[in-house]
Amino acid sequence: MVGDDSASKVYVRNKSKACEKVGVEYEEFLLDSNITEKELFDLIDKLNKDKTINGILLQSPIPKHLDQNKAFSKIIPEKDVDGFNPINVGNLCIGNDGFISCTPFGIMKIFEYYDIELEGKNAVVLGRSNIVGKPMMQCLLSKNATVTVCHSKTKNLKEITKNADILISAIGKPNFVKEDMVKDGAIVIDVGISRLEDGSLCGDVDFNNVCNKVAGITPVPGGVGPMTIAMLLYNLVKATKKQNQI
Repeated sequence: MVGDDSASKVYVRNKSKACEKVGVEYEEFLLDSNITEKELFDLIDKLNKDKTINGILLQSPIPKHLDQNKAFSKIIPEKDVDGFNPINVGNLCIGNDGFISCTPFGIMKIFEYYDIELEGKNAVVLGRSNIVGKPMMQCLLSKNATVTVCHSKTKNLKEITKNADILISAIGKPNFVKEDMVKDGAIVIDVGISRLEDGSLCGDVDFNNVCNKVAGITPVPGGVGPMTIAMLLYNLVKATKKQNQI
């Protein structure tokens, strides 16, 4: 982790707890926000070459003077348990085996567990980030859903979301998705997490009003977040097996 972003601290702490729970050894590198790009890349290179380390995770966001995409590309694909190296991104796009970004992967596992059919469904993704929105689109396409990705420049947003059988929001705007934006009987996945002035956490979706209208909805906290961490550990086990040819 580079810097002291408060949300990142929570994520790193939760990932560390998960590692301890399942018996994964881990090492934390808490780097100063003023670190140079060379210093960061040198550390990544050192971890790439260390055969005792099977997975590397660079917590995002990182300070703006550092190139995040370039940093992700420095992590070798075999240890890229977050699925952000361009090679793993490319494998997802063309349907090859690789590591899938943990949040979209976790959402797909939710659909699988609850036997939610995606084929032929209208799926709408709010947000086009490289971390959630874009890989989420590819995951849904791989299951033959018809996918629309919305963003800050999208016009007639409400008309689009109201036609969604599957609505996934990952924009980080508290209570943005209102009841009148959601179709009756839809499945709503809330990826966003924001801290309100009273200290409480809430998602992108106005949960209390939307939940009575839909067939299924994930809460915040306690919904997608734990699945993201579970998929990180899943990817780590997969990486370890591959590296040791198990």
